[in-house]
Amino acid sequence: MLSRTITLPTDAQIAQIAQGLLDHTLPKAEWTHVAHWAAALWLLRHAPDQAAAMGDAIRTYNESVGGQNTDTAGYHETITRASLRAAADHLARHAPDAPLSEVLADLLSGHLGHPEWPLAFWRRETLFTPAARRAWVEPDLASLPF
Repeated sequence: MLSRTITLPTDAQIAQIAQGLLDHTLPKAEWTHVAHWAAALWLLRHAPDQAAAMGDAIRTYNESVGGQNTDTAGYHETITRASLRAAADHLARHAPDAPLSEVLADLLSGHLGHPEWPLAFWRRETLFTPAARRAWVEPDLASLPF
């Protein structure tokens, strides 16, 4: 769950976040935990081919805003793939025409709303290795439910 009260984006803002990720116009300060989920949900619904390539989008976006994708910072393959699986599972639990803002609010109201949710499935020592940043690493605490 999100530990503080935040204003969640509208459907139009979710679309802007996803487009900003893809075309590198999203301000770096707006690439938040909520924005990651918003972009994933929008891409899964509206551009599934681009959702499958979300890793490339995040890597190029990071570089476009002055970030780096290294062994200790930037893009993280295991977290991204797990998040996409979680987002797809969550999206499938809602009507195909459900507003994404409602899907996002529902997703964030559970354990996925906490930025450290992957630590329920991976030990920190496993998840934050260079290997897990570069490629998929299977969970070592519990199987993913999605």
